[in-house]
Amino acid sequence: MIYLDNAATTYPKPREVYRKWQAAMSVYGANPGRSGHEFSIKTAEAVFESREICAELFGAAVENTIFTLNCTHALNFAIKGVARRGCHFVTSDMEHNAAIRPVYAAVKATGGSCTMFEVTEDAAQTVKNAERAFRPNTVALVCTAASNVIGLRTPVRELAALCKRRGVCFILDAAQGAGVLPITLADGVNIICAAGHKGLYGPMGTGLLITDGKFPLSTIIEGGTGSASESVLQPDFTPDRFESGTINAAGVVALGEGVRFVKRRTPEAILEHELALCERFCAAADKLDGIVLYNKITPQNRGKYAPVVSFNFESLPSEEGARLLSENGFYMRGGLHCAPLAHKKIGTIIGGTIRFSPSAFNTAREVDLLIVTLKKLRYNT
Repeated sequence: MIYLDNAATTYPKPREVYRKWQAAMSVYGANPGRSGHEFSIKTAEAVFESREICAELFGAAVENTIFTLNCTHALNFAIKGVARRGCHFVTSDMEHNAAIRPVYAAVKATGGSCTMFEVTEDAAQTVKNAERAFRPNTVALVCTAASNVIGLRTPVRELAALCKRRGVCFILDAAQGAGVLPITLADGVNIICAAGHKGLYGPMGTGLLITDGKFPLSTIIEGGTGSASESVLQPDFTPDRFESGTINAAGVVALGEGVRFVKRRTPEAILEHELALCERFCAAADKLDGIVLYNKITPQNRGKYAPVVSFNFESLPSEEGARLLSENGFYMRGGLHCAPLAHKKIGTIIGGTIRFSPSAFNTAREVDLLIVTLKKLRYNT
């Protein structure tokens, strides 16, 4: 098996993540923050250590580092948390359903509206496109750090500066950027939403909502927090305000180990490794008749892309092509990747694409083996 579906979830995880998760099921088995006994306190301390390392990676205050179930959960908190009656959102034309669906739900609930802007390889033009979409009642710009279909990056710092000038909240979907791209609150982003199980190498069922605290969020879930229990009102302080109910303590503790792995190897080194594999794949696949590339990562444009490449067999639907590759030992995802806007943008809304997305653990030899297999399969399709 050669796994190249890391944009969906990274596999394998670092060994220390597996070890920590297994240990957490027994060593940290009590409910954190719910009891005063030693077992509960020990678990709470382990959760806090994980919160600290995650906060450090994103340049955030520990109390503003909130654990969620996934990136989608975090995006719902952020988007619906800033919405108000008659509000307006600005989004890009590459958004994942995890962002665009909550935006449209918020618009429907508030009688508001939404405007999309085009992302291009030209950062300055992208910012101009975004600025034209703003209105007097714009409450937030919701934008992906990089497309999960073609890897095209958005100019995060420039968009953050635009939002600051206009007094608008900038909500960043970092599902395809966290752990790979150098994303921190110092870039000017107000809220970072991240998946724990992708570039941070944590378990599934973990995510992060990172906020600078400048834009108060209303809640969409209320319940027990282990704090302010005497009140029927949800706490007004973070992280408790957004961590109702028992958190995934074992997952959170293991996520901390994933983030430590990323910090040791550094996002810059991981990005360099993964982009090199994408360049190798693109250079070879582009020479194959019968294979169509929808984005090409090269030494000249690598700074504009995250490590994701979409391609197809010329004569096969993407899901059929992905199935054929799976039968030959290469695991990749075919289809729309929950991002119909991006597929509409590149003209693949009917049929989708096969997605090549390496991780820190993939090798050049694996890429070469994939190319050999593509050469063989293209004649059999």
